[in-house]
Amino acid sequence: MRTGYGVQTVRAAEAALMARLPEGALMQRAAAGLAAACSGLLGRTYGARVVLLVGSGDNGGDALYAGARLARRGAGVTAVLLAPERAHEGGLAALRAAGGRVLPAPGAVVEGVAAPVAPVLARADLVLDGIVGIGGTGGLRPAAVELADLVREAGVPVVAVDLPSGVAADTGEVPGPVLPAGATVTFGAYKPGLLVDPARELAGAVRLIDIGLDPHLPAVPDVVALQHADVARLLPRPQAESDKYRRGVVGVVAGSGRYPGAAVLAVSGALRSGAGAVRYVGPGTEAVVSRYPETLVSEGPPGHAGRVQAWAVGPGLGDEPAARQAVEEVLAGDVPVLVDADGLRLMDPDAVRARTAPTLLTPHAGEAAALLGTAREEVEAGRLAAVRELARRTGATVLLKGSTTLVAEPPGNTDAPPSPVRVNATGTGWLATAGSGDVLTGLAGGLLAAGLSALDAGSAAAYLHGLAGRLATDPPTATDLAEALAPAWQDVLRGNRGR
Repeated sequence: MRTGYGVQTVRAAEAALMARLPEGALMQRAAAGLAAACSGLLGRTYGARVVLLVGSGDNGGDALYAGARLARRGAGVTAVLLAPERAHEGGLAALRAAGGRVLPAPGAVVEGVAAPVAPVLARADLVLDGIVGIGGTGGLRPAAVELADLVREAGVPVVAVDLPSGVAADTGEVPGPVLPAGATVTFGAYKPGLLVDPARELAGAVRLIDIGLDPHLPAVPDVVALQHADVARLLPRPQAESDKYRRGVVGVVAGSGRYPGAAVLAVSGALRSGAGAVRYVGPGTEAVVSRYPETLVSEGPPGHAGRVQAWAVGPGLGDEPAARQAVEEVLAGDVPVLVDADGLRLMDPDAVRARTAPTLLTPHAGEAAALLGTAREEVEAGRLAAVRELARRTGATVLLKGSTTLVAEPPGNTDAPPSPVRVNATGTGWLATAGSGDVLTGLAGGLLAAGLSALDAGSAAAYLHGLAGRLATDPPTATDLAEALAPAWQDVLRGNRGR
């Protein structure tokens, strides 16, 4: 499990640790890990050419001390200082003592020299981005933007120090210009911005360096990214005495005369969820049974379908009065309910807030924007804030679909800290295909019926769905994704046994 902590929490943990260490020891730990990671990426250190982009403060200090270590191992290291008068003194002295060079950034002067930076970047094998640390706000400043443009033009691999300069560490937002990285070396703890898009995509491969913060971090993080072993522990497994009813029965209300495929796809996900049986309600019974004869079908209403342990409602329902009535009837029940797609538009928010049984909403960015009364672009730019706010307003658990799927529980009425937002790390752009969300609806609904909480069902479903997208043949259709769910389950379970 990867846990992410906000800037204030990390700063407090660092302060507590530094109070017990000799001065400078924490920065040296970070620099040692950074230098080792860079050596691994270079493949060879002796003779390699490394350029440090150095801002003011500790982030630049980490880069300078790491550069000094690389220089002592035979690398040619050049530091480009964006704020020469505020560069970390100890780090700068260490770099010079190791034989490193110092140059000014474009428009700046160091010791009377205004040397061109572009030729140095053109010959570099690696660039370390130490411009802005986790305390930075806003995008890159003009001088840094000019330098970042030169790096992109040179096409040199970039390693970000702690996080890419210009991204928001706490939220994953990108408020202005940024320097994308092929890899990020972060210290002590993951920051939410390294796990949540749009910043996550700009961070590249992320490596965490242990600098001893764990004992000083709180037990409850801000965000959590589940991994194979975590998901394997959540997945339902039948016991020797299990029958199809004990394993859970999920009801699926989906499809219409215009969208019969939505019914088939939602049922396909439900059948691969681990639930014991699937009841389908809607006008797509013929299409569903012809593809999945094991499905128990009914033309409706939901109350006449038989007992279920959870409902999944919404995909392809359309605008007919019967669709709205079905959503109302399902929400009025006392079992867990998942609402997706057209169901999100047809549901009564007051009815959702009044429910005592668990409710899971699964909007994409456009649907979340409609529910929040804001623009889709605002949701996409601030995904973490959006999922938390939607959970707060609706009183439901919310799964916000997208390049990084987020799952958030509504805040409780106690003084306990809010539960972490769960971030899914298995997503792929191939999931952006028609019907993919319908498969996810059935899968998550079935996990609800199998007894998982709304948070666990949403998290496990998103993980398996994303993994299926990676296992399916590119480019996959939604049907391919559904068929890849079974190997995704096995992949997770095998990974758990091997840990």
